[in-house]
Amino acid sequence: MTAMLVRLLGLFDLLLAGIRRGFLSVALVLAVICGVDWLVRTRRIGPFSVVARFMRKHVDPLFTPVEQRIVRMGGLPTSAPWWALVFVVLAGVVAISLLEFTRDQLAYVAAAAAEGPRGVYHVLVAWSFLVLRAAILIRILSSWIRIRPSQWFLRWSYRLTEPMLAPLRSLIPTVGVFDLTPMIAWFALGLIEALLHRAF
Repeated sequence: MTAMLVRLLGLFDLLLAGIRRGFLSVALVLAVICGVDWLVRTRRIGPFSVVARFMRKHVDPLFTPVEQRIVRMGGLPTSAPWWALVFVVLAGVVAISLLEFTRDQLAYVAAAAAEGPRGVYHVLVAWSFLVLRAAILIRILSSWIRIRPSQWFLRWSYRLTEPMLAPLRSLIPTVGVFDLTPMIAWFALGLIEALLHRAF
């Protein structure tokens, strides 16, 4: 099993290298397209030139959903290409980060498998606390951007964290509008995880 995981890690490394190069190439091409489109939209390139006509016919329709959202939020439609570029770059960074995280977890499992039951215990402890920390982080971020906790994609984080945060809330008062219990729970989870790792 360990040999198979090592081979899988090698494939992941190749995949990640290819994705990074591909993403960089796509981001550079998109940056050039966005730059030219912005020059057309701000009339730094003549509106009746061949480039402007090409951009209006073939590129602008792709930016329409972004442009509509920006206008609804009170922004300028001329900034649509740059917001599209920001979205693509962020999506790429998140995708690559998730793949790197998956690769690191596979490496962790491969190392733990070599240790036998002790390694499996450490993996289970680490993953359990990782899920709890992710739930706290998602809960904090959702409160900042004011998403209702009843949304289907947030319910799991509230179900996991409320049994920890409710007792803390009864002991620790809020500071103004700030609830400090998620931060305290985060550090408490780190201490408990360290103790569990040392226990075996």
